[in-house]
Amino acid sequence: MDELIRRRVYGADHDDPDPGPQPGHAYRELSGGPLDGLLLDVTGWTQRQLAEGALLVTEIGAYGPGGRADYGPRPGSDVMWDWRGDTP
Repeated sequence: MDELIRRRVYGADHDDPDPGPQPGHAYRELSGGPLDGLLLDVTGWTQRQLAEGALLVTEIGAYGPGGRADYGPRPGSDVMWDWRGDTP
């Protein structure tokens, strides 16, 4: 858990004094692509949403501002989501 505490959560402001995970929340670690290493807060997501993954807005992907990075569950892992590519 100590390792997760030092990690930044997707969507947290860069000047947020506490951009890390919060107690009682569920997270997925993003692997690969423009958001590699960030944590995604999936607290309250349904099993269907967790199985589908997410298109996450990012300015640093292949399509620049307004583009999205596609992340989805890694087979065999309950905590890792892998990058599947970028989309406009």
